[in-house]
Amino acid sequence: MVWGPVFVREVMTAPRRPRLYLYRALYVTALFVLMGTGWLVLAGTQPIRNVGDLSRYGGAMFQVLAPLQLAVLTFFAALGAAAGVSQEKDRRTLVLLLLTRLTNAELVVGKLSAALLSVCSMLLAGIPAFLLVTLFGGVSLDQVITAYAVTAATVLAAGAVGCTMALWREKTFQSLALTVLLLVLWATVWEVGAVASAGSPAGWWIGLHRVCEMLSPLRALSAAVFPDVRYAAWWQTPAWWYVGTTTLVGLAVLGLGVARVRRWNPSREVRPAISEEEGELSTIWSMEEAALAERVEAARADHVDAERDREDVRHRRVWDWPILWREVCTWAYGRKIVVVRLAYLCLAALAWIALRYAAQPAVGEDARSLVEMIPPAARVLGPFFLISLVIINSLAVTSITNERDGQSLDLLLATDLSPRDFVLGKLLGVLWVTKEMVAAPLVLVAYLGFTGQLSPENTLFVEVALVVLTVFSAMLGIHYGMHYAGSRTAVLVSLGTVFFLFLGVVTCMVIMVSFQGSFQQQLAPFLAFIGGGGIGLYVALGIRNPSAAIALASILLPFATFFAITGFLLGHQELSVFSVVTAAYGFTIAALLVPAIYAFDIAMGRTKGGEEES
Repeated sequence: MVWGPVFVREVMTAPRRPRLYLYRALYVTALFVLMGTGWLVLAGTQPIRNVGDLSRYGGAMFQVLAPLQLAVLTFFAALGAAAGVSQEKDRRTLVLLLLTRLTNAELVVGKLSAALLSVCSMLLAGIPAFLLVTLFGGVSLDQVITAYAVTAATVLAAGAVGCTMALWREKTFQSLALTVLLLVLWATVWEVGAVASAGSPAGWWIGLHRVCEMLSPLRALSAAVFPDVRYAAWWQTPAWWYVGTTTLVGLAVLGLGVARVRRWNPSREVRPAISEEEGELSTIWSMEEAALAERVEAARADHVDAERDREDVRHRRVWDWPILWREVCTWAYGRKIVVVRLAYLCLAALAWIALRYAAQPAVGEDARSLVEMIPPAARVLGPFFLISLVIINSLAVTSITNERDGQSLDLLLATDLSPRDFVLGKLLGVLWVTKEMVAAPLVLVAYLGFTGQLSPENTLFVEVALVVLTVFSAMLGIHYGMHYAGSRTAVLVSLGTVFFLFLGVVTCMVIMVSFQGSFQQQLAPFLAFIGGGGIGLYVALGIRNPSAAIALASILLPFATFFAITGFLLGHQELSVFSVVTAAYGFTIAALLVPAIYAFDIAMGRTKGGEEES
């Protein structure tokens, strides 16, 4: 088979795992629940008299479901592929695969195909929901096919980027963070180029605009959702040009991983040292061994601790919190984490430039879409804040899973480290390592306050809320890392929770704005939908270690996020929105932190010596 035995093994073992059917069932259920919620909103806000009303419903739902599918499946493809390969490296099983007769193509393509297997099954399972939308009218079959082609090409490219990054980088966090930042930078650069070159009469600007449209996933999906009648043939549309170029880019990135997999792996921690001058394997000659033995014997002749007492030998003093000392004073996540920081700072610079040239908000009676209701500064900072939280969360969860996969967690549990030292050390260490992701959003908000775009009290509200959300994101990752034994499952569930709390609520708001009407009549269906999301959140957070506080937090978080976004759009008092967000997320931090410390032995499976003897 062209994909090799790695993919064949995944195809044979995947049907035995319940999560393959669980992901697919949950995804399709979410699509139909959103469709049902949209129908309840439409039927509750206005009478359905003719076919035109049904067509309006079909078109609005397609505008909601197509971007949601693109975002969710791209997320699962990129991070799933990166986490799958990183798990092999952390457990040192990738070295064993490299010792087999597998070719580079069979190994890399097999791992990517195995990671995309569940994503492709979700993509295919969603076809009936999109075909059902076409029955209402307002959406053609060609639009559905185009949207699916755009999504499939993006999934392939995102998975190739995630797989190649994981093969290149040694640490899981580096792979996840660079994958997220690279994909966001790719979409941002082409979107900025398309906006900057729009409406320019110069010929080369027009060409740049067409190139940006062909490479921007947002523009391609917009061309599928809102078809342009100026293009006579399907192959002339930017969406299909995007499908072709993105597929080629994905194959090129995958080809890079195939060509370099054995050059990048095993890592420097495993393979022998290589001479920097000649590129040959270093050798310890017998004369050097003899000289070393003589020096050791000379040291022992006087005293066994003679070498320790030498003044020129300096030892680093470990703090009273050794976990925090390791996170702060060592390169615990690799030296190449500097690359992650530089990429993030580039993204922060783009966000700052966008804030400087952002137009004034157009909120009023003419604002008929969610984008028009959101101020330009919030359009820029909202996605930027979400990316920062995702990166912090990914480091938090991998800080635990890496210890488990590297078999060092058992050694830590065998020491006299207290749960407080371990949990708080990891939490504070994550915040220190991601200090750029913590500080950059705060600096941008302070810039808005300095330029007068935010009042002093609103600036303070946003700053405090950002600190609370940052600590919540880090604590959430530590919680999932402690309770899920599989690193890939822990990463996907943790990052999926962050996406659900923000992307899911934003999707609800899009539906509410699409079907304009009385807010009170729309509220009941969405409260039911968000209540179901709260139950799902409790299953992810507290099903393995039930807690009344976690159950209450799971119900409060979706409603608090929904209230905050709704209050922001409707112009409610900023103090009420700030109070609800900080109270709900602050309570959740305590609900996760207290069991992590006081039920640490139960969560990590550690038993005390006295309990064993009894």
